[in-house]
Amino acid sequence: MATTQYSKETYLYWYELMQLIRQFELAAEEKYKMAGKIRGFFHAYVGQEAIAAGCMTATRPEDPFITAYRDHGLGIAKGITPNAAMAELYGKATGCAKGKGGSMHFFSKEHHFFGGHGIVGGQIGVGAGLAFAEQYNGTDNVALCFFGDGAARQGVLHETFNLAMLWNLPVVFICENNHYAMGTSVERTSNVIDIYKLADAYDMPGDKVDGMNPETVHEAVSRAVKRAREKGGPTLLEIKTYRYKGHSISDPGKYRTKEELEEYKSKDPIVVIRKKIKDGNIASDEEIAAIDERINKVVEDAVKFAEESPFPKPEAVLEDVMMDENYPYITD
Repeated sequence: MATTQYSKETYLYWYELMQLIRQFELAAEEKYKMAGKIRGFFHAYVGQEAIAAGCMTATRPEDPFITAYRDHGLGIAKGITPNAAMAELYGKATGCAKGKGGSMHFFSKEHHFFGGHGIVGGQIGVGAGLAFAEQYNGTDNVALCFFGDGAARQGVLHETFNLAMLWNLPVVFICENNHYAMGTSVERTSNVIDIYKLADAYDMPGDKVDGMNPETVHEAVSRAVKRAREKGGPTLLEIKTYRYKGHSISDPGKYRTKEELEEYKSKDPIVVIRKKIKDGNIASDEEIAAIDERINKVVEDAVKFAEESPFPKPEAVLEDVMMDENYPYITD
Protein backbone atom coordinates (compact mmCIF):
# COMPACT_ATOMS: atom_id res chain seq x y z
CA MET A 1 0.00 0.00 0.00
CA ALA A 2 1.29 3.47 -0.91
CA THR A 3 1.92 5.90 1.94
CA THR A 4 -0.61 8.73 2.14
CA GLN A 5 0.03 11.90 4.08
CA TYR A 6 -3.38 13.56 4.09
CA SER A 7 -6.95 12.57 4.87
CA LYS A 8 -9.33 10.85 2.49
CA GLU A 9 -11.41 14.03 2.39
CA THR A 10 -8.41 16.08 1.26
CA TYR A 11 -7.39 13.70 -1.53
CA LEU A 12 -10.94 13.45 -2.81
CA TYR A 13 -11.34 17.24 -2.60
CA TRP A 14 -8.20 17.71 -4.68
CA TYR A 15 -9.29 15.12 -7.21
CA GLU A 16 -12.81 16.51 -7.55
CA LEU A 17 -11.70 20.13 -7.85
CA MET A 18 -9.03 19.34 -10.45
CA GLN A 19 -11.48 17.22 -12.46
CA LEU A 20 -14.09 19.96 -12.29
CA ILE A 21 -11.65 22.56 -13.61
CA ARG A 22 -10.40 20.18 -16.32
CA GLN A 23 -13.84 19.15 -17.57
CA PHE A 24 -15.12 22.72 -17.41
CA GLU A 25 -12.23 23.92 -19.56
CA LEU A 26 -12.62 21.11 -22.09
CA ALA A 27 -16.35 21.74 -22.43
CA ALA A 28 -15.81 25.48 -22.83
CA GLU A 29 -13.12 24.87 -25.45
CA GLU A 30 -15.51 22.67 -27.39
CA LYS A 31 -18.21 25.35 -27.34
CA TYR A 32 -15.67 27.93 -28.47
CA LYS A 33 -14.32 25.89 -31.36
CA MET A 34 -17.30 23.90 -32.56
CA ALA A 35 -20.33 25.97 -31.71
CA GLY A 36 -19.01 29.53 -31.73
CA LYS A 37 -20.92 30.19 -28.52
CA ILE A 38 -17.88 31.70 -26.77
CA ARG A 39 -15.99 34.55 -28.37
CA GLY A 40 -12.97 36.70 -27.70
CA PHE A 41 -9.85 35.40 -25.99
CA PHE A 42 -9.76 32.11 -24.12
CA HIS A 43 -6.80 30.87 -22.07
CA ALA A 44 -7.23 27.34 -20.70
CA TYR A 45 -5.87 26.16 -17.34
CA VAL A 46 -5.56 22.54 -18.48
CA GLY A 47 -2.48 21.00 -16.85
CA GLN A 48 -2.15 23.58 -14.09
CA GLU A 49 -5.02 22.39 -11.88
CA ALA A 50 -2.80 21.14 -9.04
CA ILE A 51 -1.85 24.73 -8.22
CA ALA A 52 -5.45 25.76 -7.65
CA ALA A 53 -6.16 22.63 -5.61
CA GLY A 54 -3.10 22.91 -3.38
CA CYS A 55 -3.61 26.62 -2.77
CA MET A 56 -7.20 26.11 -1.67
CA THR A 57 -6.35 23.66 1.11
CA ALA A 58 -3.50 25.91 2.28
CA THR A 59 -5.65 29.04 2.64
CA ARG A 60 -8.90 30.31 4.12
CA PRO A 61 -11.96 31.33 2.06
CA GLU A 62 -11.48 34.98 3.08
CA ASP A 63 -7.88 35.13 1.80
CA PRO A 64 -8.01 37.23 -1.39
CA PHE A 65 -6.75 35.78 -4.68
CA ILE A 66 -5.79 37.75 -7.78
CA THR A 67 -4.44 36.43 -11.05
CA ALA A 68 -3.92 37.11 -14.74
CA TYR A 69 -6.14 36.20 -17.70
CA ARG A 70 -5.77 32.40 -17.32
CA ASP A 71 -8.31 32.70 -14.55
CA HIS A 72 -11.14 30.17 -14.95
CA GLY A 73 -9.56 27.48 -12.78
CA LEU A 74 -8.67 29.72 -9.85
CA GLY A 75 -12.04 31.46 -10.05
CA ILE A 76 -13.92 28.16 -9.81
CA ALA A 77 -11.61 27.00 -7.02
CA LYS A 78 -12.43 30.13 -5.02
CA GLY A 79 -16.14 29.46 -5.28
CA ILE A 80 -17.46 30.95 -8.51
CA THR A 81 -20.04 28.38 -9.58
CA PRO A 82 -19.57 26.57 -12.90
CA ASN A 83 -22.90 28.08 -13.95
CA ALA A 84 -21.72 31.64 -13.33
CA ALA A 85 -18.32 30.88 -14.88
CA MET A 86 -19.74 29.38 -18.07
CA ALA A 87 -22.33 32.15 -18.37
CA GLU A 88 -19.52 34.71 -18.17
CA LEU A 89 -17.70 32.98 -21.01
CA TYR A 90 -20.94 33.18 -23.01
CA GLY A 91 -21.23 36.89 -22.23
CA LYS A 92 -24.52 36.39 -20.40
CA ALA A 93 -26.04 38.58 -17.68
CA THR A 94 -25.93 35.68 -15.20
CA GLY A 95 -22.14 35.48 -15.40
CA CYS A 96 -19.82 36.24 -12.49
CA ALA A 97 -19.09 39.67 -14.02
CA LYS A 98 -22.59 40.07 -15.47
CA GLY A 99 -21.33 39.11 -18.92
CA LYS A 100 -19.10 42.17 -19.15
CA GLY A 101 -15.75 40.62 -18.28
CA GLY A 102 -15.59 37.51 -20.40
CA SER A 103 -12.86 34.91 -20.18
CA MET A 104 -10.07 37.23 -19.08
CA HIS A 105 -11.86 39.14 -16.36
CA PHE A 106 -13.58 36.81 -13.93
CA PHE A 107 -14.42 38.56 -10.64
CA SER A 108 -16.27 37.81 -7.44
CA LYS A 109 -16.07 40.06 -4.42
CA GLU A 110 -18.27 37.57 -2.56
CA HIS A 111 -15.65 34.85 -2.98
CA HIS A 112 -12.62 37.15 -2.51
CA PHE A 113 -11.55 36.62 -6.11
CA PHE A 114 -10.34 39.88 -7.59
CA GLY A 115 -9.60 38.95 -11.19
CA GLY A 116 -8.80 38.08 -14.00
CA HIS A 117 -6.53 40.86 -15.45
CA GLY A 118 -5.69 41.25 -19.12
CA ILE A 119 -2.56 43.39 -18.77
CA VAL A 120 0.53 41.23 -18.37
CA GLY A 121 1.77 41.75 -14.84
CA GLY A 122 -0.85 44.38 -14.08
CA GLN A 123 -2.27 42.34 -11.22
CA ILE A 124 1.04 42.14 -9.33
CA GLY A 125 0.82 45.65 -7.91
CA VAL A 126 -2.88 45.21 -7.17
CA GLY A 127 -2.08 41.99 -5.31
CA ALA A 128 0.22 43.92 -2.99
CA GLY A 129 -2.56 46.48 -2.62
CA LEU A 130 -4.96 43.78 -1.46
CA ALA A 131 -2.40 42.71 1.11
CA PHE A 132 -1.93 46.31 2.22
CA ALA A 133 -5.71 46.61 2.72
CA GLU A 134 -5.76 43.50 4.91
CA GLN A 135 -2.85 44.82 6.95
CA TYR A 136 -4.44 48.27 7.26
CA ASN A 137 -7.75 46.77 8.40
CA GLY A 138 -6.02 44.67 11.03
CA THR A 139 -6.98 41.23 9.72
CA ASP A 140 -4.67 38.24 9.51
CA ASN A 141 -5.79 37.43 5.97
CA VAL A 142 -3.12 36.73 3.36
CA ALA A 143 -3.32 37.77 -0.29
CA LEU A 144 -2.21 35.29 -2.97
CA CYS A 145 -1.00 37.02 -6.11
CA PHE A 146 -0.60 34.76 -9.17
CA PHE A 147 1.29 35.60 -12.37
CA GLY A 148 3.05 33.79 -15.18
CA ASP A 149 6.71 33.46 -16.10
CA GLY A 150 6.28 36.14 -18.77
CA ALA A 151 4.98 38.64 -16.23
CA ALA A 152 8.05 37.98 -14.07
CA ARG A 153 10.00 40.15 -16.56
CA GLN A 154 7.77 43.19 -16.04
CA GLY A 155 9.05 46.21 -14.14
CA VAL A 156 6.00 46.32 -11.88
CA LEU A 157 7.18 43.09 -10.26
CA HIS A 158 10.36 44.73 -8.96
CA GLU A 159 8.59 47.86 -7.76
CA THR A 160 6.00 45.72 -5.99
CA PHE A 161 8.57 43.40 -4.39
CA ASN A 162 10.43 46.42 -3.03
CA LEU A 163 7.34 47.95 -1.38
CA ALA A 164 5.97 44.60 -0.20
CA MET A 165 9.18 43.94 1.71
CA LEU A 166 9.49 47.53 2.90
CA TRP A 167 5.97 47.42 4.36
CA ASN A 168 6.13 43.74 5.39
CA LEU A 169 2.90 42.96 3.56
CA PRO A 170 0.99 39.68 4.07
CA VAL A 171 1.24 38.47 0.48
CA VAL A 172 2.40 35.31 -1.27
CA PHE A 173 3.60 35.94 -4.81
CA ILE A 174 3.06 32.82 -6.93
CA CYS A 175 4.70 32.52 -10.32
CA GLU A 176 2.88 29.80 -12.24
CA ASN A 177 5.83 28.93 -14.44
CA ASN A 178 4.40 26.93 -17.33
CA HIS A 179 7.65 27.45 -19.28
CA TYR A 180 6.30 29.68 -22.06
CA ALA A 181 5.33 33.35 -22.12
CA MET A 182 2.95 33.02 -25.05
CA GLY A 183 5.39 31.15 -27.30
CA THR A 184 8.70 32.29 -25.84
CA SER A 185 10.50 29.94 -23.48
CA VAL A 186 11.85 31.09 -20.13
CA GLU A 187 15.38 30.41 -21.35
CA ARG A 188 14.99 33.00 -24.14
CA THR A 189 13.78 35.81 -21.88
CA SER A 190 16.51 36.04 -19.25
CA ASN A 191 19.74 34.50 -18.07
CA VAL A 192 18.01 34.04 -14.69
CA ILE A 193 15.86 31.00 -15.41
CA ASP A 194 15.21 30.17 -11.74
CA ILE A 195 12.54 32.80 -11.20
CA TYR A 196 12.34 32.26 -7.44
CA LYS A 197 15.86 33.69 -7.18
CA LEU A 198 14.48 37.13 -8.08
CA ALA A 199 13.39 37.30 -4.44
CA ASP A 200 17.03 37.34 -3.32
CA ALA A 201 17.48 40.96 -4.38
CA TYR A 202 14.89 42.01 -1.80
CA ASP A 203 15.81 39.59 1.00
CA MET A 204 12.46 37.94 0.38
CA PRO A 205 12.09 34.21 1.05
CA GLY A 206 11.77 32.28 -2.21
CA ASP A 207 11.33 28.68 -3.22
CA LYS A 208 10.84 26.42 -6.23
CA VAL A 209 7.86 24.06 -6.10
CA ASP A 210 6.61 21.05 -8.08
CA GLY A 211 3.32 22.31 -9.49
CA MET A 212 2.17 19.00 -10.93
CA ASN A 213 1.15 17.65 -7.53
CA PRO A 214 -1.30 19.34 -5.13
CA GLU A 215 0.57 17.85 -2.16
CA THR A 216 3.78 19.77 -2.86
CA VAL A 217 1.82 22.92 -3.70
CA HIS A 218 -0.17 22.67 -0.48
CA GLU A 219 3.00 22.25 1.61
CA ALA A 220 4.85 25.19 0.08
CA VAL A 221 1.89 27.55 0.14
CA SER A 222 1.04 26.54 3.72
CA ARG A 223 4.54 27.52 4.85
CA ALA A 224 4.39 30.86 3.05
CA VAL A 225 0.87 31.68 4.28
CA LYS A 226 1.80 30.80 7.87
CA ARG A 227 4.80 33.12 7.66
CA ALA A 228 2.63 35.96 6.33
CA ARG A 229 -0.11 35.44 8.96
CA GLU A 230 2.53 35.63 11.67
CA LYS A 231 3.72 38.99 10.26
CA GLY A 232 6.74 37.46 8.59
CA GLY A 233 6.09 39.26 5.32
CA PRO A 234 6.02 38.20 1.66
CA THR A 235 7.25 35.05 -0.07
CA LEU A 236 7.91 34.31 -3.73
CA LEU A 237 7.02 30.79 -4.88
CA GLU A 238 7.98 29.66 -8.35
CA ILE A 239 5.56 26.81 -8.98
CA LYS A 240 6.75 24.77 -11.95
CA THR A 241 3.80 23.59 -14.02
CA TYR A 242 2.84 23.01 -17.65
CA ARG A 243 -0.07 23.98 -19.85
CA TYR A 244 -1.22 21.23 -22.16
CA LYS A 245 -3.02 23.66 -24.45
CA GLY A 246 -1.58 26.59 -26.34
CA HIS A 247 -1.17 30.03 -24.82
CA SER A 248 -4.67 30.84 -25.99
CA ILE A 249 -7.23 28.83 -27.90
CA SER A 250 -5.84 30.06 -31.24
CA ASP A 251 -2.26 28.99 -30.47
CA PRO A 252 -1.19 25.71 -32.14
CA GLY A 253 1.88 25.49 -29.88
CA LYS A 254 4.34 24.68 -32.66
CA TYR A 255 7.22 26.10 -30.63
CA ARG A 256 7.38 22.96 -28.46
CA THR A 257 8.01 19.35 -29.39
CA LYS A 258 5.58 16.47 -29.18
CA GLU A 259 8.10 14.68 -26.97
CA GLU A 260 8.08 17.53 -24.46
CA LEU A 261 4.29 17.61 -24.37
CA GLU A 262 4.06 13.86 -23.87
CA GLU A 263 6.65 13.99 -21.09
CA TYR A 264 4.53 16.44 -19.12
CA LYS A 265 1.31 14.60 -19.89
CA SER A 266 2.86 11.63 -18.10
CA LYS A 267 2.92 13.89 -15.02
CA ASP A 268 -0.74 14.90 -15.33
CA PRO A 269 -1.74 16.06 -11.82
CA ILE A 270 -5.16 14.43 -12.06
CA VAL A 271 -3.60 11.09 -12.98
CA VAL A 272 -1.04 11.49 -10.17
CA ILE A 273 -3.70 11.98 -7.51
CA ARG A 274 -6.03 9.34 -8.93
CA LYS A 275 -3.14 6.84 -8.74
CA LYS A 276 -2.34 7.94 -5.17
CA ILE A 277 -5.98 7.42 -4.21
CA LYS A 278 -6.10 3.96 -5.80
CA ASP A 279 -2.68 2.76 -4.62
CA GLY A 280 -3.43 3.93 -1.09
CA ASN A 281 -6.88 2.35 -1.05
CA ILE A 282 -8.23 5.78 -0.15
CA ALA A 283 -11.36 5.36 -2.25
CA SER A 284 -12.88 2.67 -4.41
CA ASP A 285 -13.22 2.72 -8.18
CA GLU A 286 -16.95 3.20 -7.64
CA GLU A 287 -16.38 6.31 -5.50
CA ILE A 288 -14.07 7.79 -8.11
CA ALA A 289 -16.53 6.98 -10.90
CA ALA A 290 -19.29 8.66 -8.91
CA ILE A 291 -17.20 11.83 -8.63
CA ASP A 292 -16.53 11.81 -12.38
CA GLU A 293 -20.22 11.29 -13.13
CA ARG A 294 -21.23 14.11 -10.80
CA ILE A 295 -18.73 16.49 -12.39
CA ASN A 296 -19.91 15.65 -15.90
CA LYS A 297 -23.47 16.50 -14.84
CA VAL A 298 -22.35 19.78 -13.24
CA VAL A 299 -20.54 20.83 -16.41
CA GLU A 300 -23.45 19.81 -18.65
CA ASP A 301 -25.78 21.84 -16.45
CA ALA A 302 -23.42 24.82 -16.64
CA VAL A 303 -23.49 24.76 -20.43
CA LYS A 304 -27.29 24.51 -20.41
CA PHE A 305 -27.53 27.36 -17.90
CA ALA A 306 -25.27 29.58 -20.01
CA GLU A 307 -27.10 28.87 -23.24
CA GLU A 308 -30.49 29.59 -21.68
CA SER A 309 -29.42 32.75 -19.83
CA PRO A 310 -30.18 36.19 -21.28
CA PHE A 311 -27.63 38.62 -22.66
CA PRO A 312 -27.20 41.85 -20.69
CA LYS A 313 -29.67 44.60 -21.57
CA PRO A 314 -28.17 47.51 -23.57
CA GLU A 315 -28.60 49.92 -20.68
CA ALA A 316 -26.44 47.65 -18.49
CA VAL A 317 -23.38 49.13 -20.19
CA LEU A 318 -23.81 52.17 -17.93
CA GLU A 319 -24.13 50.12 -14.74
CA ASP A 320 -21.22 49.22 -12.44
CA VAL A 321 -19.16 52.10 -13.82
CA MET A 322 -17.56 54.55 -11.41
CA MET A 323 -19.01 57.96 -12.20
CA ASP A 324 -18.95 61.36 -10.54
CA GLU A 325 -22.54 62.53 -10.10
CA ASN A 326 -21.49 66.08 -10.93
CA TYR A 327 -20.20 65.01 -14.32
CA PRO A 328 -22.58 62.37 -15.73
CA TYR A 329 -21.61 60.66 -18.94
CA ILE A 330 -25.10 61.10 -20.37
CA THR A 331 -27.21 64.21 -20.04
CA ASP A 332 -30.76 64.97 -21.10
